[in-house]
Amino acid sequence: MDDNDNACTKCGTRQDQPAPYGAQNPQPVDNGGFGWGLLGCCIPLVGLILFLVWKDTKPKTAKAAGIGALVSVCVSVLYYILVVAIGVGAGIMG
Repeated sequence: MDDNDNACTKCGTRQDQPAPYGAQNPQPVDNGGFGWGLLGCCIPLVGLILFLVWKDTKPKTAKAAGIGALVSVCVSVLYYILVVAIGVGAGIMG
């Protein structure tokens, strides 16, 4: 819009008036909350989906959910390795 124009040529909003309701793009809240990380840790699939959905619009929150999912998967893998090692050791011992 040119500085000398009185109104927008696309929407008709006058320059001295505020934009009409819904015309502004409010920024989403992106605080990287602990709750999203905890949700991702408890339900890793949800954490992965939230990470993929929010990675462009809410990067901090997406990172929290993704890290929670990653921690959960790593802990699960380590748990299964430990259970298999104990099972094999018990099988060898007797």
